[in-house]
Amino acid sequence: MDNLNNLMQGFADVMDPMNLLLALIGVLVGTAVGVLPGIGPAMTVALLLPITYGMEPVQAFIMFAGIFYGGMYGGSTTSILLNTPGESSSVVTAIEGNKMAKAGRAAQALATAAIGSFVAGTIGTLLLVLVTPFVVDFAVSLGAPDYFALMLLAFIAVTSVLGSSRIRGFISLLLGLTIGLVGIDSVSGQQRLTLGIPQLADGIDVVVVAVGIFAVGEALWVAAHLRRRPAEVIPVGRPWMGRSDWKRSWMPWLRGTAYGFPFGALPAGGAEIPTFLSYATEKRLTKHPEEFGKGAIEGVAGPEAANNASAAGTLVPMLAIGLPTNATAAVMLAAFQSYGIQPGPLLFEREASLVWVLIASLFIGNLLLLLLNLPLAPAWAKLLQIPRPYLYAGILFFASMGAYAVNAQPLDLFLLLSLGLLGFAMRRFGLPVLPLIVGVILGPRAELQGRRSLQLSGGELSGLLGGPVSYTVYTVVALVLVWPLIRRFVVSPLRARNAA
Repeated sequence: MDNLNNLMQGFADVMDPMNLLLALIGVLVGTAVGVLPGIGPAMTVALLLPITYGMEPVQAFIMFAGIFYGGMYGGSTTSILLNTPGESSSVVTAIEGNKMAKAGRAAQALATAAIGSFVAGTIGTLLLVLVTPFVVDFAVSLGAPDYFALMLLAFIAVTSVLGSSRIRGFISLLLGLTIGLVGIDSVSGQQRLTLGIPQLADGIDVVVVAVGIFAVGEALWVAAHLRRRPAEVIPVGRPWMGRSDWKRSWMPWLRGTAYGFPFGALPAGGAEIPTFLSYATEKRLTKHPEEFGKGAIEGVAGPEAANNASAAGTLVPMLAIGLPTNATAAVMLAAFQSYGIQPGPLLFEREASLVWVLIASLFIGNLLLLLLNLPLAPAWAKLLQIPRPYLYAGILFFASMGAYAVNAQPLDLFLLLSLGLLGFAMRRFGLPVLPLIVGVILGPRAELQGRRSLQLSGGELSGLLGGPVSYTVYTVVALVLVWPLIRRFVVSPLRARNAA
């Protein structure tokens, strides 16, 4: 009941006319940027993060909630109309969604994506209210060794499941950890990797890193493969769904939500696995198997619901433990840190009003998203016709303005360009971006918890082993690392023997 009372107070704060206007602006701007080709939710949030600077924290997070859900929905629009997913979790939506659009059913595909996003987002945010306090109670009982183990698990998870190889994932993580080392050592007071530049003594701002790697890196990558003619955009009427579409969509929405939220809430989760599981489930359960691969509405409804439920689930470990499990959550964590707020088990005590305002804003933003995007879908589709040179020139301009606004230092512009070139090189050589961002954010915190553990044990490595939680996490880490060898030398020979 206390949580519900806190949530009601959060709604009371959000219902202020100015705050509602900020939520509306957040949804509009988030969707308008998120709908542009090649720009995923993480890049949308990173690009728009600087516009919340100068606001009060409550107002900033109300707008941020609108940007978050607007960016999520915008990615589905490009997947359906252009077959251009903004991130890996939107790939499955594009499989059937683009086929529906080419068959003249773009309006129905956009409608089931929008309504599925609303259903999954609402249920996911409600589960966030119910689950997070229990996770907080659990997190309070953890010590420094347990936190270090959990962060190590996050490092291993994001490097093992993303990209074309684990080696590339670990290289990306190493780059992120190196950037995270820049600044003054909190224990010895010595400067590290600052190259004698005084402005780097405080480290490189995470916002500059996120905008450089995502926005500038993506813009440079697209410019290197630029085609001057605008993309072919499929015409969109007013999104609507017939009775048969509703009948075929409502169960996939619920099943997709059931898949997405638990995977998002796991510290080693993500949206890729639940979207593929949802698609496979709908393909197996459908009464219209002949439509799969040609534009089945279930193949849009289920994965899109799983994607949005997973997005709500990622806020559980981010708020309760301070662990981001995807790039969007990592950028949101950077937003908290820019206001001097540290997510973790004490967040609900120290910043309770702010947290419940954020959660209430997610409900409001989700509703505004549905009310706005169903009638505005044709307008968003026209944004896709902007010629790429103008589009990415604008992105570079706003990215530079946003990075300069962080500290008002010209050095940040040089850092932005350097990080953009790094992001370009990572895309060129197939290095995933998320491990770098997670390394930048969690690296200093993992170092702090690891040092604290070793100090408590007098420098003995046994100090890194805490209670049952750390033992369990290290076991999972070992299994994740050893599993490729088991699969190669044990599972594959057994399968070959059975097949023979």
